[in-house]
Amino acid sequence: MVKALDDIDRLIHEPARLLIMATLFVIEEADFTFLMNQTGLTWGNLSSHINKLEAAEYVSIKKTFVQKKPQSIAALTDAGRSAFSAYRQSMKDLLD
Repeated sequence: MVKALDDIDRLIHEPARLLIMATLFVIEEADFTFLMNQTGLTWGNLSSHINKLEAAEYVSIKKTFVQKKPQSIAALTDAGRSAFSAYRQSMKDLLD
Protein backbone atom coordinates (compact mmCIF):
# COMPACT_ATOMS: atom_id res chain seq x y z
CA MET A 1 0.00 0.00 0.00
CA VAL A 2 2.90 2.39 0.69
CA LYS A 3 4.07 1.89 -2.90
CA ALA A 4 0.64 2.92 -4.20
CA LEU A 5 0.74 6.08 -2.07
CA ASP A 6 4.18 6.92 -3.44
CA ASP A 7 2.82 6.67 -6.99
CA ILE A 8 0.23 9.42 -6.49
CA ASP A 9 1.11 12.69 -8.20
CA ARG A 10 0.92 15.18 -5.32
CA LEU A 11 0.63 18.14 -7.69
CA ILE A 12 -2.60 16.74 -9.14
CA HIS A 13 -3.86 15.28 -5.84
CA GLU A 14 -4.46 18.73 -4.28
CA PRO A 15 -8.28 19.16 -4.42
CA ALA A 16 -8.43 22.41 -6.44
CA ARG A 17 -5.90 21.19 -9.00
CA LEU A 18 -7.67 17.84 -9.20
CA LEU A 19 -10.90 19.67 -10.09
CA ILE A 20 -9.12 21.69 -12.77
CA MET A 21 -7.40 18.65 -14.25
CA ALA A 22 -10.58 16.55 -14.21
CA THR A 23 -12.54 19.32 -15.91
CA LEU A 24 -9.93 19.85 -18.61
CA PHE A 25 -9.54 16.08 -19.11
CA VAL A 26 -13.07 15.75 -20.46
CA ILE A 27 -13.08 18.87 -22.65
CA GLU A 28 -10.61 20.18 -25.20
CA GLU A 29 -10.15 23.63 -23.64
CA ALA A 30 -11.92 26.11 -21.38
CA ASP A 31 -11.76 29.78 -20.54
CA PHE A 32 -11.17 30.89 -16.97
CA THR A 33 -14.80 31.90 -16.44
CA PHE A 34 -15.98 28.40 -17.33
CA LEU A 35 -13.37 26.85 -15.04
CA MET A 36 -14.38 29.17 -12.21
CA ASN A 37 -18.02 28.13 -12.60
CA GLN A 38 -17.19 24.42 -12.82
CA THR A 39 -14.74 24.31 -9.92
CA GLY A 40 -16.17 26.93 -7.59
CA LEU A 41 -12.74 28.53 -7.23
CA THR A 42 -12.22 32.27 -7.02
CA TRP A 43 -10.33 34.06 -9.78
CA GLY A 44 -7.20 34.32 -7.61
CA ASN A 45 -7.27 30.68 -6.49
CA LEU A 46 -7.88 29.45 -10.02
CA SER A 47 -5.04 31.57 -11.36
CA SER A 48 -2.65 30.37 -8.65
CA HIS A 49 -3.41 26.68 -9.23
CA ILE A 50 -3.33 27.06 -13.02
CA ASN A 51 0.12 28.67 -12.71
CA LYS A 52 1.39 25.63 -10.78
CA LEU A 53 -0.04 23.25 -13.38
CA GLU A 54 1.42 25.37 -16.17
CA ALA A 55 4.85 25.36 -14.50
CA ALA A 56 4.68 21.54 -14.43
CA GLU A 57 3.75 21.65 -18.14
CA TYR A 58 0.44 19.90 -17.43
CA VAL A 59 -1.62 22.84 -18.69
CA SER A 60 -1.07 25.35 -21.48
CA ILE A 61 -2.58 28.82 -21.45
CA LYS A 62 -3.51 30.69 -24.59
CA LYS A 63 -4.23 34.42 -24.25
CA THR A 64 -6.65 35.89 -26.79
CA PHE A 65 -8.98 38.85 -27.13
CA VAL A 66 -12.75 38.62 -27.60
CA GLN A 67 -14.36 41.92 -28.51
CA LYS A 68 -11.28 43.76 -27.21
CA LYS A 69 -11.45 41.94 -23.85
CA PRO A 70 -8.61 39.63 -22.78
CA GLN A 71 -9.49 35.98 -22.47
CA SER A 72 -7.35 33.14 -21.12
CA ILE A 73 -7.96 29.64 -22.46
CA ALA A 74 -6.60 26.61 -20.60
CA ALA A 75 -6.02 23.16 -22.05
CA LEU A 76 -4.24 20.03 -20.92
CA THR A 77 -0.95 19.34 -22.63
CA ASP A 78 -0.08 15.83 -23.77
CA ALA A 79 2.06 15.54 -20.62
CA GLY A 80 -0.88 16.71 -18.51
CA ARG A 81 -3.23 14.22 -20.11
CA SER A 82 -0.72 11.41 -19.50
CA ALA A 83 -0.12 12.54 -15.91
CA PHE A 84 -3.86 12.65 -15.19
CA SER A 85 -4.36 9.17 -16.69
CA ALA A 86 -1.49 7.86 -14.54
CA TYR A 87 -2.99 9.60 -11.49
CA ARG A 88 -6.36 7.95 -12.13
CA GLN A 89 -4.69 4.54 -12.44
CA SER A 90 -2.69 5.11 -9.23
CA MET A 91 -5.90 5.98 -7.38
CA LYS A 92 -7.63 2.86 -8.74
CA ASP A 93 -4.67 0.72 -7.66
CA LEU A 94 -4.68 2.30 -4.22
CA LEU A 95 -8.40 1.73 -3.71
CA ASP A 96 -8.40 -1.87 -4.96
